[in-house]
Amino acid sequence: MLHLRLISPAERTDEVVRLIENTVGTAHLVVLPGAARDPAGDLVLCDVAREAGDELINGLRRLGLDETGAIAVDDIGLSLSRRADEAEAEAPGEGADAVLWEGLTEATHEESTLSVTYVAFITLATMIAACGVVLDNAVLIVGAMAVGPEFGPLAGICTALVRRRPSLAWRSLIALLVGFAVAMAVTVGFTLFMDTIGLFHRSDLEGERPNTAFVYAPDAFSLIVAVLAGVAGTLSLTSAKSGALVGVAISVTTVPAAANAAAALAYGDTGQTLGSSVQLLVNLGGIVLAGTLTLLAQKRLWAKHTGRPA
Repeated sequence: MLHLRLISPAERTDEVVRLIENTVGTAHLVVLPGAARDPAGDLVLCDVAREAGDELINGLRRLGLDETGAIAVDDIGLSLSRRADEAEAEAPGEGADAVLWEGLTEATHEESTLSVTYVAFITLATMIAACGVVLDNAVLIVGAMAVGPEFGPLAGICTALVRRRPSLAWRSLIALLVGFAVAMAVTVGFTLFMDTIGLFHRSDLEGERPNTAFVYAPDAFSLIVAVLAGVAGTLSLTSAKSGALVGVAISVTTVPAAANAAAALAYGDTGQTLGSSVQLLVNLGGIVLAGTLTLLAQKRLWAKHTGRPA
């Protein structure tokens, strides 16, 4: 179930209440006239089954409540109520399959914003991965993949393509490109510094690396894994399965490929630089393609299930 906290102008409250009452899957409607002060209006509270949440939120936006009042949505971890159980049973479909498009857009908007924190995480992840590729240490590679925040902008691009939000797509693309550019530039300097103090050696990068050579040798499996990870990552976002998203983060070699390209560039190894760059682009492209197709499929299947236009 979802809990909605609404601030409605007094003159629109009757319409808001009517919309809630006419939406299948709602329960626990409370109206507190004049309770809101900023903005001034009535406070309306209700719970709605997740599978009916997107329809209700869209209806509230059509009433202009996001402009004249406020719409706040929270997940309910536990709801002990017979009426809530009935509301969930009345709503079409399963809550786990429903996509809250406004929530997804908001989440990817936040995760795909170019910020100091985002750049710091992707830079640190790339530097950790550089240690992993030079030392041929798979543990460091996995750790770097888990730290990297790049799936946020990738999901933002997928969401923007499906929802036709050019501003979100542009924001996500900037975060992705600038983030990797800064991370790789810093990692080049980091590699040269580590070489100067004797902790990195060119021979380590160019020698036999059975555990990490895959990061600069793209093949058909690179695209296959990227596509599968893109599907899994998108499903984890729409169903709020954060554990699955962590698994996606450590399954695709985006950050390690960028790190290997940066380290190889520092040593002038154009072969590994090119191979790693291709690996990076294949993985990024595969995730975006798969994520976009997954969202389109979810949108069409859910619309077909509920009888609404896609």
